[in-house]
Amino acid sequence: MTAPEDHTLLRRAIALAATARESGNPPFGSLLAGPDGTVLAEDHNTTLTDRDITAHPELKLARWAARELDADTAATTTMYTSCQPCGMCEAAIQRAGLRRVVFALSNEQLLDIRPGSGLPPVPQDGPALLDEVRAVVEGYYR
Repeated sequence: MTAPEDHTLLRRAIALAATARESGNPPFGSLLAGPDGTVLAEDHNTTLTDRDITAHPELKLARWAARELDADTAATTTMYTSCQPCGMCEAAIQRAGLRRVVFALSNEQLLDIRPGSGLPPVPQDGPALLDEVRAVVEGYYR
């Protein structure tokens, strides 16, 4: 549940989304705030101008947090974002150890505005060679 103080920061994320759109990019913006509401970092989508399909603001901020914040500080932060993070960004946010995400538009609501991505699904085959890959991975996550 969002609180009134969340709305101020969400409005800033929406303004960042407008900035992205004005610069010719998809309209998404995000910011990372400390526990007192201080904005630590902010960004907007630059996937087209950077020619980088991963230049989502949520991913850029998660990477910034993982690089610039210690784990205890990251665990106190909240990401405010104009739209619910995609799976790629959600995984990065989790790996960065951020405490919370507050979004304005859900992925389901986004699909009502922009149905489908227009891209065909990519077939995936696997798992395969389990014993071989297990030998490389096993023991790493201890």
